Amino acid sequence: MSVQYQAVQWNPQKKAYDLTLLACVVLYLGLFVGVGAVIHPNATAETLLIRGLGTGAFLLLHVILSIGPLCRLDTRFLPLLYNRRHLGVTMFLLALAHGAFSLIQFHALGNVNPLESLFTSNTRYDSLAQFPFQQLGFFALLILFLMAATSHDFWLRILGAQVWKRLHMIVYAVYALLLAHVSLGALQSEKSLLLALVMGAGLVVICGLHVAAALHEQPVDSPRGAGEEFVAVARFDSIPDKRAIVITLGNERVAVFRHDNKVSALSNVCRHQGGPLGEGRIVDGCITCPWHGYQYLPGTGASPPPFTEKVATFATKVVDGQVYVCPRAKS
Repeated sequence: MSVQYQAVQWNPQKKAYDLTLLACVVLYLGLFVGVGAVIHPNATAETLLIRGLGTGAFLLLHVILSIGPLCRLDTRFLPLLYNRRHLGVTMFLLALAHGAFSLIQFHALGNVNPLESLFTSNTRYDSLAQFPFQQLGFFALLILFLMAATSHDFWLRILGAQVWKRLHMIVYAVYALLLAHVSLGALQSEKSLLLALVMGAGLVVICGLHVAAALHEQPVDSPRGAGEEFVAVARFDSIPDKRAIVITLGNERVAVFRHDNKVSALSNVCRHQGGPLGEGRIVDGCITCPWHGYQYLPGTGASPPPFTEKVATFATKVVDGQVYVCPRAKS
């Protein structure tokens, strides 16, 4: 947590994360260009680099879209989520380089402005085989720029967590645009069965992980407590010490923590990026979000001074070893 918005401080974990990411990107591009030169000896270095940058960005997008559901299914993937925005910015830079080199190679050699040429050289919107797929990539790149430019916590604070989160959910529209971009472009020109199979497998993996995560979360989303004063949620001894169980009361997920031989119930949604507080634990007396470490006091739902974030709390009681929670948040 930070009291003020300052330049990013690169702690050892961030450095290791980013160095690993950079090494993977360099290794991928080197292998792609090297192997591509052997398989396609007539291809120019520029063409191989354009393809490497594009496929690298598309592959990284699959990784980014997989992290969320993987964390829902297995908490061991949480370290990947900690700096997921770094993956997003890296993906944008790869896509930007791909787009810039493509624009130069295919649209900068004539008398027409390259951007104008991009939108006027092919207007066959009525033809599936000749559809101007490059425009789809251009619009996907614009959205990626918007997301990368607003990825810092400064914009999260200005826009608010809810608006910021919705803005960055547009990544699924980017995925759809890029699927169409590749399907109407590379698949049309290359007619590669392997490329089609890889794309199809990627789509199946993304959809499968999201469906699996939704099914995994379904029991938690079963609402309780309609019209009741207190709702029985669990046996006291069944809640791990300094951990929580997550239930749905009305339309809100609530994290019920056990600590110091008592229980506290709070909104499950972290005020930072909407992280699941119930999947965190109590560290130094504070509930700590597993995503980015934001903390809240169990009794009040307020962040420890000098921080000002606060989440809703719910009244609790324990009767004969049974934990009860009021389904209405405290005023």
